[in-house]
Amino acid sequence: MKDDKKIKVAITHGDINGVGYEVILKTFGDSRMFDLCTPVLYGSTKVASYHKNLLTLQQDLPFNAIHEAREAQEGKFNVVNLTQEEVKIDLGKSTDVAGQMSRESLNRACADLKGGSVDVLVTAPINKRNIQATDFDFPGHTEYLSHQFGSSSLMLMVCDRIRIGIVTNHLALKDVPNAVTPALLSEKIRLMNESLKRDFCITIPKIAVLALDPHAGDNGVIGDFDMRVIKPVIDEAQSKGILAYGPFPSDGFFGSSEFNKFDGVLALYHDQGLIPFKLMSFTEGVNYTAGLPYVRTSPAHGTGYDIAGKDKASEQSFRSAVYLACNILRNRREYDELTANPLK
Repeated sequence: MKDDKKIKVAITHGDINGVGYEVILKTFGDSRMFDLCTPVLYGSTKVASYHKNLLTLQQDLPFNAIHEAREAQEGKFNVVNLTQEEVKIDLGKSTDVAGQMSRESLNRACADLKGGSVDVLVTAPINKRNIQATDFDFPGHTEYLSHQFGSSSLMLMVCDRIRIGIVTNHLALKDVPNAVTPALLSEKIRLMNESLKRDFCITIPKIAVLALDPHAGDNGVIGDFDMRVIKPVIDEAQSKGILAYGPFPSDGFFGSSEFNKFDGVLALYHDQGLIPFKLMSFTEGVNYTAGLPYVRTSPAHGTGYDIAGKDKASEQSFRSAVYLACNILRNRREYDELTANPLK
């Protein structure tokens, strides 16, 4: 039976001193967004009003203050107030208050996601330093959400031209070779394959795996890591019916546009995947956490302290994150219905 209720999108406000509120308000300053979904912002109407007064929006955006996500109304910009007190805003600065508010927003939204009060999660950018606390010891959203939902995950950068997954997420480059074990790489290939099928409706995905060393080791002249560690995992994946290929030297792979032949690309470390991705789609790219039991997306940019409060931030990436979250949820529902056992 078709569900006519609009998708409830939980939105965390991220760092209140960055561009998070700006891109959120600009996105929903376009009334057409309410035809797509029902937003539920976990933040503060006072902080939202402060930021709104600094912006020139397409139209007025009144706030519907609520206590619980279940009170959210369609056609309105709903705000779950995390506090009734005044919040100190220091635009462009990293503060303890901003970190605390980021944590509270995330924790509350995740609790409601688990409880079914909201359908998907879209997170505004956080500051990875000021958010740290005894109950938040993670290098970023991806690791925090994997812990929250007890699930392995894959950071997947998505735009119209490419989908790039990252094997080691936010990890120092010196630690990457030891971290890329056959077990980890095999799990990431599996997660990407399943996500491409269930979340992106690709029946038989083709996956490219990038090499660690220049020229994939050049037959041992530079190194043997790729042939010794990466290639056997790819071969094993193929034996299980996964169309994984590589390892490909990343310079030639992107320089020759070889990536166009694949549905997904698996990079071994952060900058190997993020540099080409942001060159292709800096303003519209989306960070998607594949593998979780719930749908979570985020804009592909950071807090933007340098332009905070100046009405210069583009909302394109955040709007794309909302679109993608809703599309993936619908894809999952359709996939699960089509693959369900009719004899149960």
